[in-house]
Amino acid sequence: MELSSLLHDLHLSSPDEPLPSASLPPITKLLPRLEEKLIGASSDSETSSLIGSVERLFQTADPDWLFSPASANEEDGRAELQLAYASLISALIGCAALPLCDDDCSSLSAAAYQSVPSRAVPVCSALTALLGALGNWERTGLLLTVAPPVCVFAVTHFQDQVWTSSSSRAAAQSLQEALLRAGGWRDPAHLLMGDSSEREEGEGGKNRGTLGGVLDVLQPQLTKDSWQRCEAVKLVFVWLLLQVSRPSLSPHLPRVLPPSLLLTDHYRPENCMLGVRCLHHIILNTPAADLRQFNRAEVLYQALIKHLYTTEAAVIQLALSCLLDLLLVLEKPPSSLGPSSTRRKPCRHDDVLRLVLTHMEAEHKLALRRVYASALPLYVDRMGVALCRHLRRVEKVVLGYLEVRDPPEETNTLKILEVLQKTMRAAWPRMECRTSVLLRCLLRLLVDVSSDSQLSDSVKQQLMSQSTVCIKLLDGCSQGNLQPLLRQVDSSCCSPEVLGCLVTTTMTTES
Repeated sequence: MELSSLLHDLHLSSPDEPLPSASLPPITKLLPRLEEKLIGASSDSETSSLIGSVERLFQTADPDWLFSPASANEEDGRAELQLAYASLISALIGCAALPLCDDDCSSLSAAAYQSVPSRAVPVCSALTALLGALGNWERTGLLLTVAPPVCVFAVTHFQDQVWTSSSSRAAAQSLQEALLRAGGWRDPAHLLMGDSSEREEGEGGKNRGTLGGVLDVLQPQLTKDSWQRCEAVKLVFVWLLLQVSRPSLSPHLPRVLPPSLLLTDHYRPENCMLGVRCLHHIILNTPAADLRQFNRAEVLYQALIKHLYTTEAAVIQLALSCLLDLLLVLEKPPSSLGPSSTRRKPCRHDDVLRLVLTHMEAEHKLALRRVYASALPLYVDRMGVALCRHLRRVEKVVLGYLEVRDPPEETNTLKILEVLQKTMRAAWPRMECRTSVLLRCLLRLLVDVSSDSQLSDSVKQQLMSQSTVCIKLLDGCSQGNLQPLLRQVDSSCCSPEVLGCLVTTTMTTES
């Protein structure tokens, strides 16, 4: 029987009542023929017509016929049914597949994706119809078979990318919502992770997570040789990974870590940033013991530390933030260590801080200076009194950054003032010998800020307030030896604003 005559016998044009299934062949015989026709379609119009027929089939056919195993052996029948639907869905998705790059170095132009949105919309409609029928009938665990490829397809097409349009994004979003309804999942995270209390639910298994199946779909495209050929696969992987939190991520660590490292190691900054985001998410959502197992944490450390040698501000910013959390996995923070009779051995915290300070000393690009200045307070906090080992370099950085202004927000200056405050609080016994040079720098900053008409009042107030706090702390570190010097300053050598700050400092100390 030809497919066209079979579809005619099914009366697909009258959707008022479910189709009778008494005299029909098993669905497992029809689905492979539909798959063959979809794969062998010679034109877009033929493909569109076939997809429309598939959609009407799912909308009008009797669910008992659509989803009942045909084999007498129930287990074999389920396997055959799942395979038939998986193959058909693969063929449907293939009708809207993205074109592949010829090699792993180039990328396709927007014109190459021009036809993708118009082909994705009918595929989304057909899959939505399938999920609508399946969600009302599910008894065979078929949903967990079809959910992973449908999920990947939906995520591919609802993102605002060159291969999507407003209509295809809306269709893909509707498809994802239909998938969540069919399985009783609350959101994409629930879809991927499931409920821990219901993971071993009965044979329907609606509340089981689909992360394993999704990774099965993505894995062949995430190898070293293939991931760069399809522009969408990296974005889909990253989006899905960021939905998964602990404890569901840890069992899949061997499968999500290699693709993340591949992205991190790429020469393009945008891919590198995606990889670092993935690694940071993995670090935050995986137990430290699992990360230390098989030396994984050390591999992550080596993959991240090399990014501090790049000149991409956005990459360095992400890498510094990620390293800060990874260091807690590798070792105890120096600030948490108690007194010891032996000299503390240098650790990775020291290595990272030393490298950051070295780069800060020589850096002249404003964007990179802002990144380093924003990250430094967190590392100073982490070091605690162990910062004494790096005081000489910290002093050079503080003096250098306070001399070079950063208008109009003065982000660098404010962050470096914060660093100076934290340094004096943590390493105050070693600061007395540095009071002279630091005081001159702070007074010069106060004078410059007070006479700068370009600064907004709020920024000027912040700078003067933070500088005043630094002078107070510096006086405390010198055991009050700055008081006589500060009292010698009068209105003949500075503005009333600066004089007011210094008067506040001396009054506070005396009280």
